[in-house]
This record gives sequence, structure tokens and C-alpha cells, in this order.
Amino acid sequence: MRILLFTGKGGVGKTTVAAATAARAAEAGLRTIVLSTDPAHSLADAFDTPLGDQPTGISNRLWGQQLNARVRFEEAWEDVRSYFVEVLDWAGADAVEAEELAVIPGLDEVFALADIKQFATSGDYDVVVVDCAPTAETIRLLSLPDVLGWYMDRMFEPSRRLTKVARPILQRVTNLPIAGEGVFGAIRRFYDRLDGVRELLTDGEITSARLVVNAERLVVAEARRTYTYLSLFGYHVDAVIANRILPADIDSEWMAQWQASQSAYLDVIHEAFAPLPILTAELANEEIVGLSQLSIFGKGCYGDEDVAGRLSEVEPFRVEAEGDTMLLSLHLPFVARDEVQLGRHDDELVVTVGPHRRSVILPDSLARRTVSGARFTDGDLVVVFT
Repeated sequence: MRILLFTGKGGVGKTTVAAATAARAAEAGLRTIVLSTDPAHSLADAFDTPLGDQPTGISNRLWGQQLNARVRFEEAWEDVRSYFVEVLDWAGADAVEAEELAVIPGLDEVFALADIKQFATSGDYDVVVVDCAPTAETIRLLSLPDVLGWYMDRMFEPSRRLTKVARPILQRVTNLPIAGEGVFGAIRRFYDRLDGVRELLTDGEITSARLVVNAERLVVAEARRTYTYLSLFGYHVDAVIANRILPADIDSEWMAQWQASQSAYLDVIHEAFAPLPILTAELANEEIVGLSQLSIFGKGCYGDEDVAGRLSEVEPFRVEAEGDTMLLSLHLPFVARDEVQLGRHDDELVVTVGPHRRSVILPDSLARRTVSGARFTDGDLVVVFT
């Protein structure tokens, strides 16, 4: 079983690359499903085939899906949806506004995680290809298992007990709808469906993330930040795909400057992301739409590579012994020392890089030790435990 996550700055062509990868995997005889976590779905447009909220056949061994958060919300969280409609109605929203506003922002990511886990563990598919939303939303998607786990472990049950105790009192002094056991039960049941999804997505033998870039300054800069944040949360990036590269045989004085610029940024990409493999895909002379064109594009991008294989084995997280000390190494490329903040709380190491924070649950071999220092070595943050 393999899960392939494709992400990149909006407009770089990640949907085309994800769809082409899925097409090539199916042609190789692998049962493949490709799904989109981007609310602005375009997978159906890429395949030129209508796709629904459930797996839809595209070709032999290839299925596609475009998630509908509203349908899932009504199916899976009816108690929660009804509660939010009541609260919004109490706040003065009319019936139509309440129904529209009741879909909580971020639910697309939650439902997508549940689908990825379901497809990966069902035994019905060999490859799950995920066309992720642009990078900011992808980071939010992939940090959700950490955030939800922290909330459910530390806040959910105390909140549930407090609400149960306070409900009779609150109902006497206010007519604000109070969440009942049905609401908490629905949240608990749905979270249980996500149990193990983090372990699944951070297992490099199963899951790889691939960064899609264009040879442009702003795109490369964002891809570098994305690589850092994916590594922070323990995800394995196994390749960078440079898309829309101008063919070398274009003989045009006007295009020569673009070719020179792309060539310079391709050198930057190779240098910045080493030792990751850099795959290139040339700019097509027409819009890439439909299964046959996607297959041709995928062949040009991957060549003879196994599209579903693990293309690199760079580890984002390692624990090693060094004499009497233990070293925890986090792969954090492109990060300066003053951009990182470290904290310790019981058996957790809290790492903050820019706007993102990760709470790393320490293994027993480290939890009973004391942090005695930290250093940067070849793009790795090394924390020393004694």
C-alpha cells in the first residue's frame, strides 16, 4: 500500500501532476484512487470526467473522488450540525443563513483524513493519490492529527464532563442551546475513525509527499518553507517535481530570457533540495486534459521511475545513541538557528518554527532524560538528552 501526497503553491500544476501519477499507476496494474482535498476541486476537469463524493470509476483500475464537505457533515455529524443550526438560530441568523453557516471551516481536511485512512486500510486499493490544497491548507491538513490528538487527549473529556454538570444550571439562566451528549458522542465517534491516521501518514514506507514547483523565485521560496514544515511534522518528502519547464529546442529570442531564468532556478532547486530527486516536466504545447494526455505527461515526468515507489529515504525524525547521551534529530532544512524555539513539558518536546508548532511525544528512552543542549548539523536540529 502506498499513499502519495501532492502539494505546492496554487497554480503550479499539482492537480495535473497528481492526476498523471494516478493514471500511470493504474496503467502499471495498481488499483489506484485519486482524491482531492482542495475545496476548489479541479480533478474532474483534469480527467474530463464527472467525479462525485464517492469513488467514481475513471478507467480500469482507476477511481476518482471529489469530497463534498456539506454532504459528509450531514451524514456523519447530524447531531453536531443540528446543534450549530440551533446556536446560529439563537444568535439571530435566519434559517437559510444558519444552514449555510453550520458547515465549520476546516471540515474538508478532517473528512479528507478519514477518507485517506479508509481507502488505505480497506484493502480495495494499492495506491491512494491525494491532490492536496495549496501549501498553507496542506500544512493545516497534515498538522491536524497532532492538533486533534492534543485536544481529544487533554480537553475533550474535561469539557464533556463540565458541560454535563453545568447544563442544568445554564438552562435555568439562559436559553442558549447547550451541547448534549449526542453532540459529544458524535465528535468522539468521528475522532475514533481517525485513530492511527498520523502513524499511517508519517510511515515513510507507506506515505510520501511530493512537492510540485515551477522554476520561479516565489514558488521555490514557498516550496522550501513547505519542506521545512512537512519535516517538522514528521512527513517524508521523497521528490520535487519541477513543472512547466520550457523545452530546450524553442528557438525564440523572446523566450530566451525565460529559459535562462528557469535554468538558473533549476540549479537553485537542485542545490536547495539535495539529496531529494528532482523530476522535471516540460511545458506542454496544449492544455493537458483527459486520461490519454495525462498518461503522456506522466511518462514524460517520471520516465522509467516506479511512480508509486519510494523515490527517496530522507528521514525527518531519528533517535540515536552517542555514548551516554541520546540524540533526537529533526530534519528542518532552510531554518536558521534563531527561527527555532524549543520547550519541554513532561514527556513532550515543543518545537516552534515560524507560525507552526509541533508537540513531539518523546519515546520512553528520552522522556526520563533531561535536555542538555541543541545544535544544527547539516539541516538537522539535534536535541541532546542526558
